[in-house]
Amino acid sequence: MRAGVISSRKRTVRTADSRAVLDITVLMGGPSSEREVSLVSGAAVAEGLTSRGHKVTRADICPDDVSALDRPGIDVVFIALHGDFGESGRVQELCEARGLRYTGSPPQASATAMDKSDAKRAFLSAGVATPDWVVADTPGDRRIEALGLPVVVKPIDGGSSVDVVIAKAPTTRDEALGRLLDKYGRVMAERFVVGREFTVGILGDRTLPILEIIPAREFYDYTAKYADGAGTRYVFDYGLDDEAVVAMEAAALAAHRALGCRDMSRVDFIVPPRGLPQALEVNTIPGFTSHSLLPMAAARAGIDFAHLVEKIVGMAMQRPGRADRSRDGVT
Repeated sequence: MRAGVISSRKRTVRTADSRAVLDITVLMGGPSSEREVSLVSGAAVAEGLTSRGHKVTRADICPDDVSALDRPGIDVVFIALHGDFGESGRVQELCEARGLRYTGSPPQASATAMDKSDAKRAFLSAGVATPDWVVADTPGDRRIEALGLPVVVKPIDGGSSVDVVIAKAPTTRDEALGRLLDKYGRVMAERFVVGREFTVGILGDRTLPILEIIPAREFYDYTAKYADGAGTRYVFDYGLDDEAVVAMEAAALAAHRALGCRDMSRVDFIVPPRGLPQALEVNTIPGFTSHSLLPMAAARAGIDFAHLVEKIVGMAMQRPGRADRSRDGVT
């Protein structure tokens, strides 16, 4: 796959309401299993920023061709790359090496969030409850049996629920473990927790309205997330008491901060009938598709899509870029 610039617009100096017009590169696509979702997210981000009057260049980037980051005049890079390369910290390191401002979390936070086991250790250190888990790199790991059945078997660094299996029988568990080990090398098995699924979006350093996810399928898998007509319902009027809401918001912020995230994230939870919300993972680059949860929560808070992506760009613009460093005598 060859990366390349897809489109650009002529630069202006000011919008009609005197906001600065920025030269923004939107990174999209990439090499991961979430490439198709990323292309949709990136296109939506680009359209939103264009509607706000900014000069936007779309770039389908991959590890073998990162020339899009060398284009002169970039004010900020909006990273809409889901999965490996985009969320693992590698693109963030490339931006930092070039002195480019970029949206989202820094390299180490991205890498920690991408590794679900590392993230869960950080949750526990911050006092955030999370289901028990085992990381396996060989078949027949007897520790997994202690997690009971059903058990969730999944890639340790995957996203969009790709290759996630809820195994209800030992044969299903062992087959999923062997298959995913062949594909990924390391696999996480996680205790299955019965409960309701919620997600908490974070923008800046505050939570957005909590959203309950009610899939029509067995669980919130790739089809439930992205397919039109999948029957998934997204509910803001979920009926939790105030104490439970406050606990989940506090846990989301604690998880976000424990990883060192910034600008935005989305923290996913299972809430059992009794006990604390159980954090599953932190998404450092949430989706920006028509089915995506962070934009839904922002809209509930009165922030439309175009303003949401512009706010995220605005946070990145508060950090130094290469133009600032050159002006200050730093090369």
